Amino acid sequence: MHVYKIKAVFIDRDGTINQEKQYINRIEDFELIPGSLEALKLLTQYGIKIYIITNQAGIAKGFFTIEQFQHLTEYMINRFENEGIKIEKVLYCPHHPDGIVAEYAKDCLYRKPNTKLLKDVIEENNYQVDEIVLIGDKNTDIEAGKRLGIKTFLVETG
Repeated sequence: MHVYKIKAVFIDRDGTINQEKQYINRIEDFELIPGSLEALKLLTQYGIKIYIITNQAGIAKGFFTIEQFQHLTEYMINRFENEGIKIEKVLYCPHHPDGIVAEYAKDCLYRKPNTKLLKDVIEENNYQVDEIVLIGDKNTDIEAGKRLGIKTFLVETG
């Protein structure tokens, strides 16, 4: 009998962990979805590694800078750490083909539903596809997981 052991979870940020709002870049706009904190605590308690994977088109579209995104990310990680939640890594894609910031105005292999961000973590950690799940609130999240053969969960919070 095969025991199904989840070692890692990829979780989308906006709409899955925090409330979906237009291009969040300020701490005061970062509002957790009810139950997300408890879910992340459980994952940590079970020893499941948590990777947040997020498309951040707002950078390419000029709504906020990478520095603003990193500041909010640091706040989020610290808030989670204070609750006993360990985040392994926050992976993000700043690109969008309709961007106005030249260096980020492109399509790329990192932007979900593309899989380069996921593949890199999987390869670095020698994860098998049956050891990982992906949780997201958009079809692009689910499509990224399906392209790699990862079990996916669509939440209807976003």
